[in-house]
Amino acid sequence: MDLEALLRKRVVLLDGAMGTMLQNSGMQPGECPELYGIEHADILEDIHRQYLEAGADIIQTNTFGGNRLKLAEFGLENEVEQINSEAISIAKKAAGSQKLVAASIGPTGKMLPPVGDYSFAQLYDVFREQLIACEKAGADIISLETMTDIGEMRAALIAAKQNTRLPILAHMTFEQGGRTMMGTDPVTALLILEALQPLAIGANCSGGADDLLPVIETMSQYTQGYLTVEPNAGLPVLVEDQTVFPATPEEMAEAALKLMDAGANIIGGCCGTTPVHIAAMAAALRGLPARKKQDRHIYAFASRSRHLLLGAEYPLAYIGERINPTARKKLAQEIKAGQLDMVLEDARSQVGIGAPMLDVNMGVPGIDEAEAMHRAVMAIQSTVEVPLAIDSTDVTALEAGLQAFVGRALINSTTGEDHQLDIILPLAKKYGAAVLGLCLDEEGIPDQAEERYKIAEKIYQRAREYGLRDEDIYIDCLVKTASAEQEVVMETIRAVKMVKENLPVGTVLGVSNVSHGLPARDILNSTYLAMAIAAGLDLPILNPFNTRMMDTVRAADVLLARDSHAVAFIEYYHDQKGESTGRRHPICQQCNIPDLLNDKPQQAEASPPSKKANQPASIYEKISLAVLNGEQDLIEDLIHTALEKEKISALDLVNSALIPGIETAGERYEQKEYFLPQLMMAAETMKKAFTIIQPYLS
Repeated sequence: MDLEALLRKRVVLLDGAMGTMLQNSGMQPGECPELYGIEHADILEDIHRQYLEAGADIIQTNTFGGNRLKLAEFGLENEVEQINSEAISIAKKAAGSQKLVAASIGPTGKMLPPVGDYSFAQLYDVFREQLIACEKAGADIISLETMTDIGEMRAALIAAKQNTRLPILAHMTFEQGGRTMMGTDPVTALLILEALQPLAIGANCSGGADDLLPVIETMSQYTQGYLTVEPNAGLPVLVEDQTVFPATPEEMAEAALKLMDAGANIIGGCCGTTPVHIAAMAAALRGLPARKKQDRHIYAFASRSRHLLLGAEYPLAYIGERINPTARKKLAQEIKAGQLDMVLEDARSQVGIGAPMLDVNMGVPGIDEAEAMHRAVMAIQSTVEVPLAIDSTDVTALEAGLQAFVGRALINSTTGEDHQLDIILPLAKKYGAAVLGLCLDEEGIPDQAEERYKIAEKIYQRAREYGLRDEDIYIDCLVKTASAEQEVVMETIRAVKMVKENLPVGTVLGVSNVSHGLPARDILNSTYLAMAIAAGLDLPILNPFNTRMMDTVRAADVLLARDSHAVAFIEYYHDQKGESTGRRHPICQQCNIPDLLNDKPQQAEASPPSKKANQPASIYEKISLAVLNGEQDLIEDLIHTALEKEKISALDLVNSALIPGIETAGERYEQKEYFLPQLMMAAETMKKAFTIIQPYLS
């Protein structure tokens, strides 16, 4: 059976719950479901047959916990291949040649930092072992299920794409608030997973169909792919010490129709659903045509809990450039010393002023750049919630950053040189990243726009050959300096326009090089930025603390109708009359950042607020903020300063600094302003502080 061909014709039906059926068949609490199914092969085969007779097109194997970490709970960690192979064999026997068998792959029970201590590489290896065993045993499909962490799902999906040739269904689990346990919303999950190109994306378990309906409705607005969904038979209730799922077969059938109308192409059942439920759903869906795939390209980036959409209908996005040691001696020294305080300060301050995306460059000579990039990305994404551009000429550093980042990143960058394309493009495909191609080849940067366009066209064609989508490809037409090559400065603008008119890609540009060696650089930079935006620039790289540049961005949003009714512009500048006199950004007022947005002449590279200006007034506030921000590197010095230099009592520090910090973190978590990673970082910082304080407590 050709699954894709079937999906083009009609809704495809998955089976229902396996655990429910095994328990109904005699499996006792505490038993290993995978081993029970093998030891009672007749029972397992009968369950599969019941679902097939009910109308399921795909049955899912009894291998949900068949990875070595879950099997280790029963002393079976060395039996991964045998257990998965036998379970798939039983399912294949039941399915025959007319139905499909999907290998069910569930979570490992381990978490990525900061919540857990398992690395991407470790999770990847665990999933790889099980996935290889499942394909070898004859599975037709991979069904990744009940993933609460997009980071773990990403590791599983990359492992499946790299080690099997099977179509993949990727199911996340969402809580009633519409986000996963780790804070990922449906659109963000979709954008991260769709870049990895599984056959279908969706949700399972969670609550009942009513809870998953809005998830599917939302995803369908942003995808051009297939959607898959497996709701529970309602929310479980306890009746006479028994867990009961209340949704009737008739209610599940009605829900299946609603899910189909919302955009679902593959529908099944999760906890509490039985063959009776699946039969009712099959009857309701029988003969109904499939929803057609949409020809839609979403240009976007994402972190674990936030996505950034690009395009003419959205405000102009930009990449904050500050986390780069080039020409920043102090930052380079800190990175070389293994310190991240300045990196994290730059991240927080840029995001605080409004930067929607950050560039991360750890290129300091004489260090292990891969290790530095890994540490920086892990720390930054635990501190701020924006997408990242992983910026390096070192391939090992790029891969380290891509493994560490839980989201959809931009690789910055590749040239048009063949050897570079052959290295970087597979990396982008593997990790679901977008790639930035520079209009530069073995001959350098061409003077004329036409020659730069040829390089852009080559990068585009090669990227497509490697399997990247249009929305995975960005082009930087590169800027030459007006001081040295004034006659070719406008060739970049012409090249941007040619790329936008002829290639379905995004455009990126670091504009500040145009003014190198000239006075009043911010005037040249902001004017050139305006020209580039008019030519079709999608994503400039800039210093968000440069007043003129940000004025240009906000004005362009109004003039290009990206800021509907000038709402954001009016909010920002509403107290100005006549000519611009500048005003403090509202965020700066809240966090006591100095007034960078004033009418005094700005330097071309305006600096972010100083560390001293940003810090709270008292040691109590500093400690509370360190806990709130999860700054483990900072908390130790602060506690020692408070205890030893300022002679504050340990109990006073606990009551007046530590507890307020962790309470605020808890309140933000309850209000969905913080998610589990941030809460865990705060808790770990609190724990570290208590370790230091404990000897001082009576």
